[in-house]
Amino acid sequence: MLQIRGVGKSYGARRVLDDVSFDVLPGRMTGFVGGNGAGKTTTMRIILGVLEADEGSVTLDDAPLGPTGRRRFGYMPEERGLYPKMKLAEQLVYLARLHGLTADDARRSTDDLLGRLGLAERAGDAVEKLSLGNQQRAQIAAALVHKPEVLILDEPFSGLDPMAVEVVLEVLLERARAGAPVLFSSHQLDIVERLCDDLVIISEGTIRAAGPREELRDEHSSLRYQLQTSADAGWLRQEAGIDVIETDGGFALFDAETPEAASRVLRAAVERGEVTDFSRQHPTLSQIFKEVVR
Repeated sequence: MLQIRGVGKSYGARRVLDDVSFDVLPGRMTGFVGGNGAGKTTTMRIILGVLEADEGSVTLDDAPLGPTGRRRFGYMPEERGLYPKMKLAEQLVYLARLHGLTADDARRSTDDLLGRLGLAERAGDAVEKLSLGNQQRAQIAAALVHKPEVLILDEPFSGLDPMAVEVVLEVLLERARAGAPVLFSSHQLDIVERLCDDLVIISEGTIRAAGPREELRDEHSSLRYQLQTSADAGWLRQEAGIDVIETDGGFALFDAETPEAASRVLRAAVERGEVTDFSRQHPTLSQIFKEVVR
């Protein structure tokens, strides 16, 4: 498990991180979201040792992280970081060898990743000759080629078309299923919501929410329900403790003051006709994000 505890960072009088604490659990995808300048990249660079924190700690499996421990990491920066004139496959083999893989293992890992990421036909191309989307896939391959035990990915889906996003998702999920802690940032909240097991929201250098996705959805959800029945749902407007948001024939979306009020609605609906749907509505990640950072 990767643990970040009480991390702070200032540049002169400007405080950019303040008491940042969260966990990245093995075998789970942790989405790290925040607006521009919120502190995501600074936090990631401190985890990787690129920047030094003013206070706090970063540990992996309860051990302080140093250069040796960080060799177990795979990192994809938001900015392009590959040698532009070097051929793609040669570059990946070179990076894998730097991390200690044998020549044969480095080539096998390179070939496997290029095939998985749809880059096999570009293996002999210089990176600068690749499209922007393929350069992004190449960056991801570089983060994975040495078979890291921990993944830190800064905007891995930027510039990818929907098909490429699905390809990359499957590769990352495979690494998580194998037990790797995976931390990734993204501005694409729909992808984060679909992919992540856990969620960390940062704003102005402080953590505003952190935890399992479903727990956060429950924590920030109102008592909003959806009802679909064979009878007209207009009667709901007369119910005490109920605020109707929308009705259309047998469909209704409403807020309840208490769970008991919602249960009363369900009983009344059953008495009036067939109920085909009665479900609590949970907020989207975008709604939670707006709530916690305002």
